[in-house]
Amino acid sequence: MLSKNKIKYIHSLELKKNRISEGVFVAEGNKLVADMLPYFSCKLLLAKPCWMATQGDISAEELIVADEDDVAKASFLKNPQDVLAVFNMPDWHIEEVSPLKELVLALDGIQDPGNLGTIVRLADWFGIEHIVCSKDTVDVFNPKVVQATMGALAHVKVYYTDLTAYLTNCKEQAVPVYGTFLDGENMYERTLTSQGIVLMGNEGNGIRPEIGELVSERLYIPNYPSYRETAESLNVAIATAVVCAEFRRRERMKLDMK
Repeated sequence: MLSKNKIKYIHSLELKKNRISEGVFVAEGNKLVADMLPYFSCKLLLAKPCWMATQGDISAEELIVADEDDVAKASFLKNPQDVLAVFNMPDWHIEEVSPLKELVLALDGIQDPGNLGTIVRLADWFGIEHIVCSKDTVDVFNPKVVQATMGALAHVKVYYTDLTAYLTNCKEQAVPVYGTFLDGENMYERTLTSQGIVLMGNEGNGIRPEIGELVSERLYIPNYPSYRETAESLNVAIATAVVCAEFRRRERMKLDMK
């Protein structure tokens, strides 16, 4: 049986300050937890016997066999699945990022957990291993973000930093910085490199002016047909998918020409 103190501890991790002080985060769901177990150290795993039976040896500091009621009490989900895990936060270092050698995503003030989780998932799909975020971007270890990543956090590292200072340093090193703007140039008509930084802005306000000044290539995703009246802009996660797909398409074309 799951104790009240253990339930209280798990629920406390919904708050960022508690996750940081404890150095842990929560993941839920049969596939999500199974996908993350090989990549993150597990402090606590709470699961029904039916899920346990499918996993073989489970590496966790504390393993609790629970019934449906226990899982429901601990869960953040409206429809709890069979397992919940508390993982230790990884030790990621921004020095690992090399935008002169690879394509890197940068996020300026993304607030919606679903958007960030989807962007992490997109990065994984398009082979982008690093995302650099402004300090006011939603926490990647927020339970809603973790859920939306669908396990992509196992392959994508996310960093928080002073984005203005970081991009200024990149500019000094001649790193190409691409940003999306409503007044930018048609991205299908611009030269795109296989390395550099792709910067995406806040859901409502876009890229901040002071950060926009550090962008070397202002891109625009054109609507189709161009004369048709449409919504003003795309959702940031959808825009990220469109931009990343075009960068990777160009890279594939270069490889096919060799």
